Amino acid sequence: MADPRPDALRTPDARFENLPGYDFMPNYVDDLRGYEGLRMHYLDEGPTDAEVTFLCFHGEPSWAYLYRKMIPVFVKAGYRCIAPDFFGFGRSDKPKDDATYTYHFHRDSLVRFIEYARDNLGMKNVCTINQDWGGILGLTMSHEFPDLITRLIVANTGLPIGQSPGEGFIAWRDFVATNPEFDVAELMGRATDVLSDDEAAAYGAPFPDPSYMGGVRRFPTLVMIAPGMDGIDQSEKAINFYQGGWSGECFMAVGVQDPVLGPKTMAIMNKVIKGSSELYEMPDAGHFVQEWGDDLATAALKYFKL
Repeated sequence: MADPRPDALRTPDARFENLPGYDFMPNYVDDLRGYEGLRMHYLDEGPTDAEVTFLCFHGEPSWAYLYRKMIPVFVKAGYRCIAPDFFGFGRSDKPKDDATYTYHFHRDSLVRFIEYARDNLGMKNVCTINQDWGGILGLTMSHEFPDLITRLIVANTGLPIGQSPGEGFIAWRDFVATNPEFDVAELMGRATDVLSDDEAAAYGAPFPDPSYMGGVRRFPTLVMIAPGMDGIDQSEKAINFYQGGWSGECFMAVGVQDPVLGPKTMAIMNKVIKGSSELYEMPDAGHFVQEWGDDLATAALKYFKL
């Protein structure tokens, strides 16, 4: 593989060797329109001609490792799973300048990746999986690709339109602002008590040192909690689409132990997306519901009758 652009870092491959529960082959694209030279990583598991593709979006500060428990369930059922890492996360390249990471930098790259996967990988009949920033961004894809995205799985996320989600989020944002070199593995271990030490360490694998953490540092500051912030217009377009133009299926779940984007937020989201399932409560799960992924994936397949 060619070296990354001079304005970006690339985590050494050795950091991703022998991660627990994660034996998927990496795939890369480095010519997304507008992002030429930046390499994006993605997983592509299961039959390429499958009836349904599950397109898995991670959030902050996670990466495709988050889906290691869900992907086998979907593949065993005969379906395809594609899981990209946002730029700045996972095995994708990481621009050095923190200011590079804006709402539109991330969202536009996701649009370009979906175009790439549709046109070059034959991705079709897509069910997006939306959690945390994977939902803030991912849920704005349905109105961009109304003929491609036919189903949703939504959990512990939102569509911010300029209002604060509460004191818990403000505390998290302020923690990152005052601790810009925080230990991702330690954070994930504290936030998700079902992780082994090795699994927590796997979440920190993409970040050999703080210079790789620009994307992680920036995401909390980008959440649209005040009027006029970038991205509010896209959230509003998505809400209007889900209230009016959306005709697909939506399975909605909540990790009840999440103190920030838990039952209260998801009850609101349940009303936002027309035709959603009843809220599937996961009483032991926290914010990173994918760590209870066997349950979540199995319940979603049952709901969709797949």
